[in-house]
Amino acid sequence: MNLALAKTETMRALDDIFAIARDRLPGTGPVADARQRAFEAYERVGLPHRRIEDWKYTDLRVLMRELLPLAAAPDAAALKRAGSALKLHAIAGVRRMVLVDGVFAPKLSEMTDLERGLGIRTLRDVLEAGDTALHEQLFAPDNSNSMVALNSAMMTDGLVIEVADGAALSQPLHIVHIASGAAPAAMFTRSLIRVGKAATATLVESYIGAEAAKAYQVHDSLIVSIGDGARLDHVRLVEDGREAFNVCSAVVTLGARAHFNTFGMNTGSLVSRYQAVIAVAGEGSRVETNGVNLLNGRQHADTTLFLDHAAANCASREIFRAVVDERGHSVFQGRIIVRPGAQKTDAKMMTRALLLSDEAEAD
Repeated sequence: MNLALAKTETMRALDDIFAIARDRLPGTGPVADARQRAFEAYERVGLPHRRIEDWKYTDLRVLMRELLPLAAAPDAAALKRAGSALKLHAIAGVRRMVLVDGVFAPKLSEMTDLERGLGIRTLRDVLEAGDTALHEQLFAPDNSNSMVALNSAMMTDGLVIEVADGAALSQPLHIVHIASGAAPAAMFTRSLIRVGKAATATLVESYIGAEAAKAYQVHDSLIVSIGDGARLDHVRLVEDGREAFNVCSAVVTLGARAHFNTFGMNTGSLVSRYQAVIAVAGEGSRVETNGVNLLNGRQHADTTLFLDHAAANCASREIFRAVVDERGHSVFQGRIIVRPGAQKTDAKMMTRALLLSDEAEAD
């Protein structure tokens, strides 16, 4: 396929999608302006392709070909299908927050009797309110990544979670993304979690599809701020339908003496790409990132991690594994940056893959 032609066709289709969706997207004034700037940043690049170094193994112009229209708000039937899927993937002992087709679903969520020191709002409510500081943080991710820029332009809903200084949450927080299967569509969500100084919390993210959900696209972004002396444990589970696309990103910033421990497992989606940028900005902090791809058929899963050591006396560990059967393709890309002044950095990275067939691949 001619790349220039593919870009033109994608741009034309997305112009229409963005124009149609604009009135449905929350936020006006500065928020709408930020969306427009993000969309223009996306237009300058289009879908990432193999000529971009960070995307050389996941050429979305070949793999994705098109962007589906924005998902409609779920009706009663969609919520019923989502509820059935939720029962199959339920995790005991968590506080559940559910997004169905990219829209917060209060009837499937548990938002009452919040623990002391825990605040939760929907992204839609925050974008429609006048909280300038939060707006700036929500639009902080770098638009040079065209898929992050597209998410900034199109984000519809999500969660804004704040854990107060010194709070120690006893119950894990669980954000569940569900595709109802109402129609082939794309979902754009973004969530923000701020963990205050000396606070502790656990966050679980799940991506699942209802039985009727076939071809759909998930575009999610997570922004994390971990205060001085705080700890966040994070689990990410991708269990989407086998025809789905899951393209997600995370931006994590650690203060001094902070601890971020994350584990991801990918068993679903036809094509998935997860990119995390972790900034170790405070002295004496520690990051542990672990992940595994369990793939078969024609599944393609790409995990790309950028770890930026900008402070002294910090440690990081990256351990990634894959088990790949049939014609599956697992990708792990890890990059560690040690800035001037980040003395006594202790950073280690390891990756291992088990290939169960002659046609399985791991890069």
